[in-house]
Amino acid sequence: MSTTIIPPQPLTAKDFATDQEVRWCPGCGDYSILKQVQTIMPGLGIPRENIVIVSGIGCSSRFPYYMNTYGMHSIHGRATAIASGLKATRPELSVWIVTGDGDGLSIGGNHTIHLLRRNFDVNIMLFNNQIYGLTKGQYSPTSEENKITKSTPYGSIDHPFNPMALALGADATFIARSMDRDPKHLQEMLKRSHAHKGASFLEIYQNCNIFNDGAFEVFTEKSSKADETIFVEQGQPLVFGPQKNKGIRLDGLKPVAVDLTTGEYSTSDLWIHDEQDFGKAQLLTRMFDDARIEGHLPRPFGVFYQIFRPTYDDIMTAQLQEATAKRGPGNLDKLLAGNETWTIL
Repeated sequence: MSTTIIPPQPLTAKDFATDQEVRWCPGCGDYSILKQVQTIMPGLGIPRENIVIVSGIGCSSRFPYYMNTYGMHSIHGRATAIASGLKATRPELSVWIVTGDGDGLSIGGNHTIHLLRRNFDVNIMLFNNQIYGLTKGQYSPTSEENKITKSTPYGSIDHPFNPMALALGADATFIARSMDRDPKHLQEMLKRSHAHKGASFLEIYQNCNIFNDGAFEVFTEKSSKADETIFVEQGQPLVFGPQKNKGIRLDGLKPVAVDLTTGEYSTSDLWIHDEQDFGKAQLLTRMFDDARIEGHLPRPFGVFYQIFRPTYDDIMTAQLQEATAKRGPGNLDKLLAGNETWTIL
């Protein structure tokens, strides 16, 4: 009698969708991000039971309900802390953190920078819509100055966070930026985030069409996108414009936009992108000008910076193995009892 072994069928994007009703406002950018994550997941070759989505609080934090994987809708700002503990105890899992500009940079800001510093092998997706959406339109840590909202009727006087500069300052080993309305680019950045061994920080511009509609329109609309964005690629010159007729060159340490059609400059004069150049990555994070200011530089998208250093989870595992080899397996009861005991008569 022979036994026929039927190999498992390859997973598809539909396998990562749940039966839950997706409850975001119609037109929200979160729909696109969810679609792109579900699209790239089958190609990662990871069993669904080895994938975990951890979120905090906010519109983006509904994400785990819509992914047919393990997941946890945790507490405000603490998704990074919970994911760190999970990765420390189960290093074989693929852990994804979904957070927003309010959740991850306000109440959760401290946890975010320390996760990046420690370099756990997890993937952070920070949805940035420059507003508090779930709580109905208050200004957030990334809202622009003079932002008029329900909580700042006379305009916000706060200076906003620059998420990419913040991540680089925390010694993140991978930082990248994409947007909800560029599906192909977002898919590529998600794949790059997963492939990185260490903490990946992916900022995703996400439109909140209810409370902050059009915040990133200048970067997404066909009429302006070519002039206002620059997509960096490893080893390639920084060119942009409708016909790739503009570029960025360095005047010392100052990025300058130049016209490639005048004959004064060619692509050989331009800044060549190097993902491992920390100094140039700093300059890229500071190409953060208000698009309404004359003479501003285009906004960069892509992988700004990537280096490799040992991950926290790998170092911790090695340390535990070394201690066990020297001292043998631990005994929890003995540890709790301690070395001193008293007899009470």
